[in-house]
Amino acid sequence: MNLQTLRVEEAVGTVLSHDITKIVKGEFKGVSFKKGRVIKEEDVPELLRMGKENLYVLELEPGEVHEDEAGIRLGAAVAGHGVTWCGPKESRVDLFAGCNGLIKVNIPALQAINELPDVVLSTLLNNTVVNKGDLLAGTKVIPLVVPERTVSTAESICREAGWVIKVIPFRNKQVGAIITGSEVCKKRVRDGFGPVLREKVKTYGQTLLRLEYAPDECESIAEKINKMATDGAGMILVTGGMSVDPDDVTPKAIRLAGAVVEKYGAPALPGAMFMLAYLNNIPVMGIPACGMFFKTTVVDLLLPRLLAGERIRRKDIVALAHGGLCRACPQCSFPYCSFGKGANY
Repeated sequence: MNLQTLRVEEAVGTVLSHDITKIVKGEFKGVSFKKGRVIKEEDVPELLRMGKENLYVLELEPGEVHEDEAGIRLGAAVAGHGVTWCGPKESRVDLFAGCNGLIKVNIPALQAINELPDVVLSTLLNNTVVNKGDLLAGTKVIPLVVPERTVSTAESICREAGWVIKVIPFRNKQVGAIITGSEVCKKRVRDGFGPVLREKVKTYGQTLLRLEYAPDECESIAEKINKMATDGAGMILVTGGMSVDPDDVTPKAIRLAGAVVEKYGAPALPGAMFMLAYLNNIPVMGIPACGMFFKTTVVDLLLPRLLAGERIRRKDIVALAHGGLCRACPQCSFPYCSFGKGANY
């Protein structure tokens, strides 16, 4: 790189080789002079007020890449399915969600890219729920010019990884729900679970296939689970009866229906008595009573991943232990908090 430094007064008539950012605290932050601008006599006072007494004029040599081109190549290489990108702006290229869904981040590839000299790729957390247009990541290089081999190595990492950042859209799962409890089934108390479940699945663009009630009887609950599956449910939520009281038979009923339990008990609070099982390929979630009383529980950590088509394994539930303690804040800020985030690694 042939880089020449000129005093601002001497730079009139030359082509600016980089963006110049202007910052006025509390008022403005943005590019005031863009790369490629021909410096004019009237620009000199403003540049001096911005603290710019010298400017760069550079000439690239073979094997060198300007920061803008590097950002564009990085953005294009990193963007996977369901991801768009735009820029550069101040040499940074941003990536956005092309659809509603779940962001997936290939963490080993992300780390390998950031191990390269002068390369930055910053993302949202893996498994974050995003809406179309949401900012997912930003990438850039640090200096004005980087070696071609730096950019080509980053591109190779992306190719070899297969993907680095992608958004998996939520699928229409035809969610079925069964509210257990003789007190609800016999209308001794009002159902508080149904409205909660409707709202949760609505968040991800789903509607309930059917909402049914069952007494605390294994055979009745199991029968309703199987009927839901036969009628096309792609996911079945079974609420209540998940603890150790004599009347709590939901875990036994899920097994009686023929579902294979992946894990009973989750290291997440609230939600310790949670169960995940699979009836063939249909996920069956046993949701404890906390799902009705707390705004955020283990269900909110796993439901979006299941709706995105992910097969949740025992190890995935075990991984919830790190960060699985909800702080029960007076004003819930989930998902913008630590709850469940440790499992994303």
